[in-house]
Amino acid sequence: MWDELCTKSKIQPLIDHNSTEGTESHRTSNFSAAIQALHDQFPDSGKVSTDPTELFAYAQSSYSQVPGLPHSVVVHVQSTEDVVNVVNISRAHLVPIVPYSGGTSLEGNVSAPPSGSICVDLSGMDKILAISEPDADVVCQAGVRWNDLNEVLREKGISLFFPLDPGHDATIGGMISTGCSGTNAVKYGTARGEWILNITVVLPSGEVIKTRQRARKSSAGFDLTKLFIGAEGTLGIVTEATLRLAPVLPTRVAVVQFPDTRRATAAVCDLLNRGTAIQCVEIIDELSIRVLNAFGASGKTWPEKATLFFKFQGSADAIRETSQVVESTISKHGATDYRLAADEQDGELIWQDRKNALFAALAYRPGSKGWITDVCVPVSRLPDLIQAAKREFEELGLVAPIVGHVGDGNFHALVLYQNDAERDTVREAVGRINRKAIELDGTCTGEHGVGTGKRAYLTSELGEGTVALMKTIKQTIDPLNLFNPGKVGNKLSS
Repeated sequence: MWDELCTKSKIQPLIDHNSTEGTESHRTSNFSAAIQALHDQFPDSGKVSTDPTELFAYAQSSYSQVPGLPHSVVVHVQSTEDVVNVVNISRAHLVPIVPYSGGTSLEGNVSAPPSGSICVDLSGMDKILAISEPDADVVCQAGVRWNDLNEVLREKGISLFFPLDPGHDATIGGMISTGCSGTNAVKYGTARGEWILNITVVLPSGEVIKTRQRARKSSAGFDLTKLFIGAEGTLGIVTEATLRLAPVLPTRVAVVQFPDTRRATAAVCDLLNRGTAIQCVEIIDELSIRVLNAFGASGKTWPEKATLFFKFQGSADAIRETSQVVESTISKHGATDYRLAADEQDGELIWQDRKNALFAALAYRPGSKGWITDVCVPVSRLPDLIQAAKREFEELGLVAPIVGHVGDGNFHALVLYQNDAERDTVREAVGRINRKAIELDGTCTGEHGVGTGKRAYLTSELGEGTVALMKTIKQTIDPLNLFNPGKVGNKLSS
């Protein structure tokens, strides 16, 4: 079944289906019995699916170029109790289990292992369970989308928001599992900060734990919340979370051009330690500007130069002072055409171009697909990495617009390709850029997680001892190796 589906989809397996690597615990798996047990446990129509199209759809995400394998069965759950029941069936029949929620991940995080798996779909667990405005926190299920959460807060007239802003429609469970961030990271940090107060997790044993209480701080024992952040469902399945909220503050957008990306990134390095009220600072390279001008969604036409997009946050006086400091500082780095948005509507139009970068790039070469990089380095080394990437792409004749969260040293190149030969060239180029980032004391994955797409780089980035400790933790919590096996580390789940 798996070979037939992969052939039809033209997807090549990452691992030989007949290989036993990482599947020792699954050699006696009874998939038929597990699927029947799931039907018995969830008799309602549509709750359990073995439709081939659905099995493959839940193993992929829209913009990922990492090949995936279809699941054996998909179960649509509504509660933590449902997840416990699925986990117990998984364990009883030695069938792997893979969590899925928003389907926006990029590194093969939701693919089935070669042996097949139960996909537990948490997208239906989309309830906001409690909002505490005095405490500035919210309790919600894992399938809640961050943009929907913020919209609900706006509709209720609550001047608070959840500041982590990865890809549109990402869910809280997926954001926790990949250790996400987004454009707001320069001010608000990432999911590994203090925005996740606690999580409810179903362990491989079927036990349900909550990692801590709701207080803003605690020094009680190990920080188990962070153990599960970035674990990609290999240690437990996140079903609920208590999230810290931030006050909504006035925001203004600004934009400025530079002769090249090196001087633009140098200007940001100069700015970051000046105590300014910068919420976001994003870089778009010359090619991305050309692409956005051709896309035309905002109606604006920008000079084809490296461009910084800013968001300033605070009182009117704080924004005015920040704008003055920024304008003065960047002038030393060859900046031109600095512009502070006239009002909120003008700012939304300017920022729209930053948010449209992915779609504009895909439209630039009709019929293309795009491989998205996610390298991150210390900010002072970002100019070197961007220049190395641009040189790599130019020498190979690849079209690769660059956008990035320059304020924290993270950038994405959308490397376009149209056929298998180009894809092979892109994969090799991206590998060299990943290794270059690690050489510069950085990471191959700033915010997208490891999945199967980045696992080959984990040991060179973290070291053998660190990966060995991760493996020990995995084997202790999941001795049967049933939870999302093969993800995060190449040998982590073997």
